[in-house]
Amino acid sequence: MIESRCGILCGKCGYRAKAGCKGCKAIDKPFWGESCPLKVCCEAKGIENCGRCDVFPCEQLVAFAFDANQGDGGRRIEQCRTWCREAR
Repeated sequence: MIESRCGILCGKCGYRAKAGCKGCKAIDKPFWGESCPLKVCCEAKGIENCGRCDVFPCEQLVAFAFDANQGDGGRRIEQCRTWCREAR
């Protein structure tokens, strides 16, 4: 099940239980702030996740994926690719 727009596996997120997060596809506002630019972008384009975008992986997704503090070394990008392969 796809829970996020950017490829984060919500079930493995340490903040999920603490914040009561149901995944960005199921919430209006992220627990960490007013909005998430990746969520907003996907929803504005009417796509399920970043992997469905014509400019995947965009600079913004790459910046998030490889951020020194919150990044995951690109795993979210690979997850979006996996979701897209599974959807075929």
